[in-house]
Amino acid sequence: MNTNVKQVLETILEKFKSGDIPKAIAMATFPIPDTPSCYWSFTNRTLMFLSGTGDARGYQQWKTVNRWVKKGAKATYILVPCFKKEIKEETGEEKEVLRFFKSSAVFKVEDTDGEDLEYQNLQLPDLPLLDKANEWGISVKAVPGNYRYFGYYCTQRNEIALATPDEKTFFHEMAHAAHEKVNGKLKAGQDPFQEIIAELSSMALGLIVGKQLKDTTGNSFRYIERYAEKVKLTPHSACLKVLGETGKVLELILKGRTIKLEAA
Repeated sequence: MNTNVKQVLETILEKFKSGDIPKAIAMATFPIPDTPSCYWSFTNRTLMFLSGTGDARGYQQWKTVNRWVKKGAKATYILVPCFKKEIKEETGEEKEVLRFFKSSAVFKVEDTDGEDLEYQNLQLPDLPLLDKANEWGISVKAVPGNYRYFGYYCTQRNEIALATPDEKTFFHEMAHAAHEKVNGKLKAGQDPFQEIIAELSSMALGLIVGKQLKDTTGNSFRYIERYAEKVKLTPHSACLKVLGETGKVLELILKGRTIKLEAA
């Protein structure tokens, strides 16, 4: 087996063992639009995210957008299918048959220099509680989104990515980060109780920092309702079940801060 192909497969197996795969799969589902990797296979996008980036390209692909790979940068390898044309004996028709996979070297955007990419120029407003994210060493960046998601917290990269300037989305992801600190580790994937805690916390934080969330209360209810159904609870019962844990999350985020509750 090709050494690089073997390395790719071993990377996947190791991530399965460590439990990192579910988050990578979630992110691979929503690639950055209009980048070469958004047309890759799901497996290759997962490998890209596991390598620590949301944008990876071949050496020549980076040159076409006036960026160059830094000296000494290490490549990440993806799998490229190789086909061979064969003739069906019974019909004489030509068909393509998968013969093997080869590895192809790609480089992370973080390992390149040059002109800014379009998505790198996105700006976020001065978010409330951003200082707390900085205190925890969490980088907060803007990313292009699509209709399927508005943001995420990546524990492996200690990063919050936002595809919207909406403070409530930031509060939701900050709650995930705080919940991780409270518990020591988050469960992989979209765990219903973790999502309910994050959304309940984001609503509370909005009120505490003086943001009026009347227009989004219905959206939050539907969000919580969807996850409550998965654990066979009403939204009210689900919120009551996680109230104590939510309190710990809020206390950690607001530690050292004067709380002035605004009317909803």
